[in-house]
Formats: sequence, structure tokens, C-alpha cells
Amino acid sequence: MKITLYGAAGDVTGSAYYVQTSRSNVLIDCGVFQGGKSAELRNCKPPPVDYSTLNSVILTHAHLDHTGRLPLLIKQGYSNPIFATPATIEMTALVLNDSVRVQAHDLKRSNRKRLRSGQSPLSALYSEEEVVKVLGLLKPVSYEQPMEVAPGIMMRCVEAGHILGSVSIELTINEDGRKKVVVFSGDLGPQGMAILKDPVPFSFADLVFLESTYGDRDHKSLKDTLAEGEEIIKYAIANKGKILIPSFAIGRTQQLLYYMAASFHKEILPVFNVYIDSPMAIEATKIYLKHQELYDEEALELLNSGHLKADLSHVKYSLTPEESIALNDVPGPMLIIAGSGMCNAGRILHHFRHNLWRPETSVVIVGYQGEGTLGRRLVEGAKTVSVFGEKIAVKAQVHMLGGLSAHAGQTDLLRWFDKVVISRPKVVLSHGEDRGRIPLAEIIEQKYGIKPVLPEYGDSVEI
Repeated sequence: MKITLYGAAGDVTGSAYYVQTSRSNVLIDCGVFQGGKSAELRNCKPPPVDYSTLNSVILTHAHLDHTGRLPLLIKQGYSNPIFATPATIEMTALVLNDSVRVQAHDLKRSNRKRLRSGQSPLSALYSEEEVVKVLGLLKPVSYEQPMEVAPGIMMRCVEAGHILGSVSIELTINEDGRKKVVVFSGDLGPQGMAILKDPVPFSFADLVFLESTYGDRDHKSLKDTLAEGEEIIKYAIANKGKILIPSFAIGRTQQLLYYMAASFHKEILPVFNVYIDSPMAIEATKIYLKHQELYDEEALELLNSGHLKADLSHVKYSLTPEESIALNDVPGPMLIIAGSGMCNAGRILHHFRHNLWRPETSVVIVGYQGEGTLGRRLVEGAKTVSVFGEKIAVKAQVHMLGGLSAHAGQTDLLRWFDKVVISRPKVVLSHGEDRGRIPLAEIIEQKYGIKPVLPEYGDSVEI
């Protein structure tokens, strides 16, 4: 058996694992790369696998860096099942349809410039028709229920606690009379994250692919993070400024709404204007409300009490571009949650252009920012940035609230790994830059005596 990484190897985006046995071939995730021009070029091609023998695709969750290249498979003639949880199926439809719209919008603007300069126009990565075909291949799977996904390959999914519908995957592979168990952590959420249940670890594996996004650190405690967030908001209210939160539409926005509701209910913060400026986030929130079977006990209790609905009754939703543009003329204080999470597209860019140069503005970063993204440059203290080709001075206060990350920190990663290490598996650290995976590898080697593999794109692991 051989597993080749065609993404998320030495970086955190582009997740794609190609599992090959003597009888079957399976692809786990097929996401886009994010972070500048080099990433865009890598997205033009699907993973270089044999699509004529690919039995199935399995999704860990719906984020674009795990699903965004799926339509490219259609171009290669792929027509077999794509397995995912019901919530991930609904979220994937939302993500891919939004991706097509964003591509069309960005291409229209980009091609106008190219034509003016005598260059030939570019085409989109994929079409609406190819997205429709992908959605027709999605097949639901249940948590904790083993099922065959290819000849000789049984799959079992457990809660990953990252976003709604996210899973860690266990593959039990029978090959030439031998049985091997391979585990993929997927993106693991932190213990105690709002709304979702905690990640479920495995107890046995011969081979583990462990994410390492934050393998080098722990996040600030949730208590301290919320206290810091409350101080940022109080400052903005006092200075009549705007608070801009570039947020992933799926997961982070719903988490933020949950904590805002709690702050209003407890009267920690005065009620003020909160805008969700993302049609995708609005639709994702509806899906979250639909799948209450995935909530933890605390979220269910708050929902059933009616407090959550009452304390969010003042939140306003900007569905149309006109409603989004109108926010430019509304004075602060206000909080605007807008896509995208890494500031590489979406409505947040328009708000940056109008507000980054204002000293009373606060920018709150609440999630991982990939290398080469605008969000990463802001976090690293850039004094000026380019937005839509315009040079913008950064006079706003930029804050990083790491405690709201949907990724497990170092301690939680090791806590999850602690349960499966008893079986002494081979370990591969994926989904992490070197700054995250090298420190985690050193700790695993020191603590458990297991030296993890640190793969690069295209590297294979055999067992």
C-alpha cells in the first residue's frame, strides 16, 4: 500500500491524499492551494492520479482547501462516488457554488486589465456545470458506522470538532491477506470549542497522518481570548470605530455569533450594530441551525432556552452588494463580519479599502492566515498593503485572536495522538508549514520515541 500527498505537505492548504492498494485506489480530499500567485498556478491541475482506476473520493470536511479542486476531477472523467457526512455534503454545495461565483467576478475584473494591456484573457478553473456534476456524486456517510468505500477498504468516520460535519477517517485495508489500519486526523478542532462536540481519537493504527497547523504552539485560553475581544470592542465603541473581522463563512462566523450572543445576554457588552456581510456565511448559518444533532450539550441547552435567538435578534444581514456598499456610509461603532477568512477575496477587501487607513478602525484576525495572503501580511505588521491594485496605508489596529481558532493547538494535538500512540504507529505530519510541524515532530520523537515523517508535495509513504 502506498499513500502519496498531492497537497498539504509542508503547507496547510491543498489537502489531497492518494491511497493505492493492489486492488483499489481512493483519494481523500481534493482542495485548492491558497496564498498568492504560485498557489493559483498549482490549482490549475488536478492531483496527478489515475482517474480511470480511482474507486472513490472521501471528504474530511467542506472547507475550500479540502474540496476546491473536486470539479477538476470531472474534467478527467471521474464519475464514481464522493463520500461525505450529510452536513459536509450541504456545505460543499455552498462552498463550490460560491467558488464559481467568486472566480467569475475576479476573472471579469482581471480580464479587463489583461485585454487593455494586450494580453489574452484567462478562463475559470471550472464551470457551474462541473460543480453540478460533482454535487451529483456526493454520497452520505454516517458517523461511527463502518462502510466499504472500495474493494478491500473499509472506512469509519468520527467527529473531528473542526466545523460542522467534519470527520477524522479510519481506513481498514485488506491487501494480499494482510490487514492494515490507516488514520487521517483531518483538521482537528480544539477541546471545548463552541457549538460542536470535541474531537474523537482513535485507539489503534499502523499509520497516522496527523495535522500540524499549530504544532508549534498553544492558543491563548478561551477565557483570555474572549476578554481581549471584549476590550477591543469596548475601545471601538468608545472611539466610534468599525471592527472588521475577516472570517471563514463556515465555522468561524457561527462561533463568533455564539460568543457575541453570550456577551450581550450577560450584559458584558452593550448592544450595538453587528453585520454579517457574507451571503455564504448567512447560508452556512442556516445549515448549522439545521444540523442540531451535531451540537454539544451546552449549545443545545442555549438553543432550547430561546436566549440565543433573542440575543441575536438585532444582528443584520447584508445579502446584496448594494447592502454591503451601503455600510461604507454608516458611521461606527459597528462590527462587520465578512468573507474571506484569509483576506484573499470577498467583501472584506472592500471594507479594508475604505477603512484600513483609519486609525479608529480595528481589524480582528480570528483564524490561520496562509503564507502569501493579505491576512498574513497584516498579522506580520505590514505598514501598507495592496487592495484591488491600490496602495493602502495600514493605520488600523490589527489584533490576532488565536484562541478562536478552529484548529487544535499543540497540547490538543498531542492529547488526540496520545490515544492512538499505544499501538506504536508510523506517523506522518501533514497540513502544516515547517514552523508548525518541525516543533511537533521533535516533541513526538522526544516523548514517544517515534520519529515522524515530514513529507513534501508528491512524496509517498509505504506500509
